[in-house]
Amino acid sequence: MTIKEQLRSLFILLRKEVLRFFRIWSQTLIPSVLTTILYFLIFGTFIGERIGKMSGFDYMQFMAPGLVMLAVITNAYSNVVSSFFGVKFQRSIEELLVSPMPTYLILVGFVLGGVARGIIVGLLVLLTSLIFTDISVQNIPLTLLVVVMTAFLFSIAGFLNALFADNFDDISIVPTFILTPLIYLGGVFYSVDLLSNTWQLVSKANPLLYMVNAFRYGMIGVSDINVQFALMMITFFIIIFFTIAYYLLKKGYGIRT
Repeated sequence: MTIKEQLRSLFILLRKEVLRFFRIWSQTLIPSVLTTILYFLIFGTFIGERIGKMSGFDYMQFMAPGLVMLAVITNAYSNVVSSFFGVKFQRSIEELLVSPMPTYLILVGFVLGGVARGIIVGLLVLLTSLIFTDISVQNIPLTLLVVVMTAFLFSIAGFLNALFADNFDDISIVPTFILTPLIYLGGVFYSVDLLSNTWQLVSKANPLLYMVNAFRYGMIGVSDINVQFALMMITFFIIIFFTIAYYLLKKGYGIRT
């Protein structure tokens, strides 16, 4: 295939993925907005008043970047795991694999679909946050970079989950027992400086802590960790996960029998 044909194939696959989650917008876009409203009402309004300032900011301002990142991570992940497992379950993925489209473009197409949904829902959550608190982005380039990189990383993670899944129950194991605990222990609702030294060390073993704090630094200018190290860590995981996903897809793992 020529470069023009490859780009056209990628665009068609990406368009299919985007149209898929827009068709079911009530299930893919709205839930995160409603969840954010509940978080602000419960944690921000009722509990936040008792907590007071967090890292020098109003609690709602401190919490907002974490909620945006929460939406980006969960939506990027769930979009790819559900979409790719769907085509895998229906065996329609075999049509893509035998087509002239390169394997890496198939992977990139599904991943970009997850990135698109993660960013769109993240933007909706950010707009929702403005109803409850004032937010002025301190570093726009860093904020955008962290959002895109994080969405890309968790889209690949969702792709890997779909590859290894044998049934619909398998695609819910990782989000329920691994992803959700990591998110809620990743500094979305609190600063790790409030924890004891032991729990700070435990928290710093959580990769999501670095993503949430890097994004928070871009948004409001405060972070519990080194932002440069966080970016290096995200990049490292993207390279590792993408390499593994490409290798497994190329080999037909979990697809070809």
